[in-house]
Amino acid sequence: MILTLTLNPSVDISYPLDELHIDTVNRIQNVSKTAGGKGLNVTRVLSQLNEQVVATGFLGGKIGDFIAEKLNHNQVKHSFFKIKGETRNCIAILHNGNQTEILEQGPTITVDESTGFLKHLKDLIPKAKSVVISGSLPKGVDSNYYSKIIDICNENDKPVVLDCAGETLKEALQNNHKPTVIKPNIEELSQLISTELNESTEELKKALNHQLFKGIEWIIVSLGANGAFAKHNNQFYKVNIPSIKVLNPVGSGDSTVAGIASAIVHHESDENLLKKANTLGMLNAQEAQTGYVNMSNYSQLFDQIEIIEV
Repeated sequence: MILTLTLNPSVDISYPLDELHIDTVNRIQNVSKTAGGKGLNVTRVLSQLNEQVVATGFLGGKIGDFIAEKLNHNQVKHSFFKIKGETRNCIAILHNGNQTEILEQGPTITVDESTGFLKHLKDLIPKAKSVVISGSLPKGVDSNYYSKIIDICNENDKPVVLDCAGETLKEALQNNHKPTVIKPNIEELSQLISTELNESTEELKKALNHQLFKGIEWIIVSLGANGAFAKHNNQFYKVNIPSIKVLNPVGSGDSTVAGIASAIVHHESDENLLKKANTLGMLNAQEAQTGYVNMSNYSQLFDQIEIIEV
């Protein structure tokens, strides 16, 4: 099975409005409440791929119970670690073609809870074929917490797909034990190596050969509508994708991660891994629901993706 980690999950609440009126009452007709967080988006897509997947992380309070109930309703297996704090809500107000977000910070994890989850993880790891770590760290845990998790995975010979950004990612890259795959976008890549990058092949090759990425098997850089650029060991690839009508891009990166994790578990070729990952990202972008893909359109998009070794 694939184990997904969401350490700062949320209930994602969507309020669609024709127009947002300030300093007065706005009445909502259709409210959407889903189990949210990057790792749970990955989990849902893996479930739609019929992969065996188990979600874990921190859950607390009535909001945490709501997330567990939602996952149960969708027949998604999970094994979260209970905390005393209350899991957060995240609100998106969709209005006039805009999206205004109100994001709660989430609970503070105690030292005992932080240590307890690592023990919980050690019990889950033996059954996993790969591990996906997604999103930001909650308050209260050490900045090297992902590095501690990667250490446990490496000690158990489990490949790790790490999808985070900023100092959290940089700390993990500087650790002795490395993730198997990272998936920065070009802005995040620029920040990591403190160099403003364009999308030229030579510049991206040079960036991915940076000392910071030594020991990372796969680096897959999202280029948005321009596809992706990837490095697998010493091979470089440009991924060209077809033009699509985008309905909701939120969660497309998480869907891409799901494809990466699935391909790794099944030992797929470089070409198939990159095609599967990008197909799922595009399928998510074509849907209104975050972390959802319409598999009936899978083959059509998959066949249009071009992988060029550069």
